[in-house]
Amino acid sequence: MKAVFMGSSAFALPALAALVSNQYEVIAAYTQPDKKAGRGQHIMSCPVKQYAVTQGLTVIQPENFREPDTVTKFEALKPDIVIIAAYGQILPEAILAVPVYKCINIHPSLLPRYRGPSPVAEAIRHGDAVTGVTIMLVEKKVDSGPILAQRQITIKEEDTTDILSQRLAELGAELLVETLPRWISGNIIPIVQDESKASYTRMALRGDGELDWKLPAIQLWRNVKAYHPWPGCFTIWKGKRLIITKVIPLPSPNEDPIGQVSTLGRAAPAILAVRTGDGLLGIICVQPEGKREMTAAEFIAGHHDFIGSIL
Repeated sequence: MKAVFMGSSAFALPALAALVSNQYEVIAAYTQPDKKAGRGQHIMSCPVKQYAVTQGLTVIQPENFREPDTVTKFEALKPDIVIIAAYGQILPEAILAVPVYKCINIHPSLLPRYRGPSPVAEAIRHGDAVTGVTIMLVEKKVDSGPILAQRQITIKEEDTTDILSQRLAELGAELLVETLPRWISGNIIPIVQDESKASYTRMALRGDGELDWKLPAIQLWRNVKAYHPWPGCFTIWKGKRLIITKVIPLPSPNEDPIGQVSTLGRAAPAILAVRTGDGLLGIICVQPEGKREMTAAEFIAGHHDFIGSIL
């Protein structure tokens, strides 16, 4: 059973590691091309490439699959199956048609809910109680292929997108190694997705993280968790971004103007709060522009005028 793996981000690592540890013959690992990153703009490899190199796997990094030569090289590998997890490229039908056991994808939502690039963040942002992973066949339309397996987990109050993504990645790897033998032996009948229940996500933009204080505190709390680490939630104070990294919603009869900063008792879970459209949003940790993350107490120690300001 010759497998090609396609993935780039850290979400894909547990799945690739599971294939290797279960002695699947991974004949190639396709990843996104190396890119410049950081202040020094150094060339950086994605997490999957870094891991694949340590395992002695063949790494292939095409810019896209539009070039005939890229398709020809893939066909020459003659893979029996292709496993995809957070790869970041759309595969043409010429690629999808090659493997006997198809191309299968690990998607971090309970499809057909939350198709697209941001399913984990959207589940948190909408306040869902549960989410999960889906293993599905890949078709031309994004995340619309028939389902081979699903598994559900509870979303915890402390989950941010990066924490929940890691839990889903590990869950997806477990489900993958359970599903592959059943799929290959013909013991799974794919289930067609119900299009009437489909919902779609989009890639988060930098501006999505700006906090709208007219929203209820509970929604702002969800947004802070959903947009951590990217794009990060922030407010503007004195013309600069103040990133809000950890918060808690607090019911309160406070009648201050929306957006006004006030202080709370030292025994409270947060010593700062901002009046929202419904309740207070307790501020626990912040990160001033260009500086490190700090507690709210550390921040106001050097910025007393923050108290009483209107954001």
